[in-house]
Amino acid sequence: MEAEKWGRRIRAYRKLKGFTQEGFSRELGVSVSILGEIERGNRLPAAELLERIAESLKITIDDLTPKE
Repeated sequence: MEAEKWGRRIRAYRKLKGFTQEGFSRELGVSVSILGEIERGNRLPAAELLERIAESLKITIDDLTPKE
């Protein structure tokens, strides 16, 4: 359940910033399938990857943290 919340927020910010899944995965240095698994909530991103995601999207990790 927690992974789904992270994934939804990452996907929403990625789309808001105009990245495709392919382009964003390339920017992060991960495969499209890994990014897809994260966005679908099947996988939690590691702390290091979360930092890269936030940096690439020019937001804070707190922005990505699921609220509830």
